[in-house]
Amino acid sequence: MLAAKTALHGGRSPAGVLACAVCCALWMGFLAIAHRRIRVLAASGPEGPPALTPRHATAATLCTVALAVCAVALVF
Repeated sequence: MLAAKTALHGGRSPAGVLACAVCCALWMGFLAIAHRRIRVLAASGPEGPPALTPRHATAATLCTVALAVCAVALVF
């Protein structure tokens, strides 16, 4: 919501709408990864949950960094 408000403040522009769409897509990707990890943790038995795969850890990290970059771009 904050990304949309910031991006569209002062009128709609193609760059603002694109930035808002990218932020929303990145957030949805991060939520999908987090939801998958929560399901794995909930389903783990007494031996404990398996380690997060490097692919998923990298995806979560990239989503987080990209969201931070989008936030900085929206502020300036």
